[in-house]
Amino acid sequence: MVKELKTLQEAMVYFSDPQQAFDYAVKLRWPDGKIICPRCSSEKNSFIKTRRIWFCYGCKKQFTVKVKTIFEDSALALDKWLIAMWMLSNCRNGVSSWELHRTLGITQKSAWFVLQRLREAMREDKFGRGKLGGGPGSTVEADETYIGGKTANMHAGRRKALEAKGPLMNKTIVQGILDRDMRKIRATVVPNVKRETLQEQILRNVKFGSTVYTDEAVAYNRGMDWRFVHDVVNHTQEYVRGNVHTQGIENFWALLKRTLKGTYVAVEPFHLSRYVDEQAFRFNHRKDGDRKITDSERVAAVMAQVCGKRLTYSELTGKDQSPRQQTTGTGKTLKYVPF
Repeated sequence: MVKELKTLQEAMVYFSDPQQAFDYAVKLRWPDGKIICPRCSSEKNSFIKTRRIWFCYGCKKQFTVKVKTIFEDSALALDKWLIAMWMLSNCRNGVSSWELHRTLGITQKSAWFVLQRLREAMREDKFGRGKLGGGPGSTVEADETYIGGKTANMHAGRRKALEAKGPLMNKTIVQGILDRDMRKIRATVVPNVKRETLQEQILRNVKFGSTVYTDEAVAYNRGMDWRFVHDVVNHTQEYVRGNVHTQGIENFWALLKRTLKGTYVAVEPFHLSRYVDEQAFRFNHRKDGDRKITDSERVAAVMAQVCGKRLTYSELTGKDQSPRQQTTGTGKTLKYVPF
């Protein structure tokens, strides 16, 4: 049985024992107790207790609890990983890499890499997740927001260059869809606010026949009635008209922007999707029906999603697309070949 930890202090004491941290990670990765090789899926293996690794009789290779997960090839011990996971899962406004580097005693660069890999684990798996809405009387809200710095705070030269391109050119667009009954949200970065872009996301994530409430944006003023019960609230006149409003998703935008402005301060558009996934995970794991989800359960939910989501530093920074050398296997190298 996995011990039910209630506070960060309890988690730090518990995970300080390497064996307990190892047992905790193993139990959450293989909850049914069957250790399966992550490479060949064979159940025939032997455990080498002194090194905390397994030897697979199927592929004749060794594996650890980190293989084929976000932890793979990490030199950090599981106690640091699990403390970072606990903090990011349960801190409402997120955790900065500088705060984590001071807490765990690792470099800021390593802390940033750890947090990005944990955000990758928090990303909701698209396979088998189903669509929102569809139930009797189910209601869905759809809205979009703009993330980016204010031009008033920019250098005059940069401000003029952006304003010359048009309004909101320095912003990144995030669209969100909220199911009021399930209390679940899906948010994603979108390239623009064109009708086909925004409505495609709704068609992909909302069941036909659901009631969808939006604002007066032009992208929603045509085509929505064909598949959904669609109603609009005009924010130039009112914010709520009975049950017709988008206040629920506005709440999520407030949480997201408070996290970005207060904790992370500056986020590159290239990485924004992971920060959105982080906030969406915490939002979706507040309650299970009317019961509040505990901190320990949120950590378990992240741990259940770490498999198959390895993120290398070159992928994270975009360097995996740069020219590289190919080895011939004899110690010689070929000329640079762009991939």
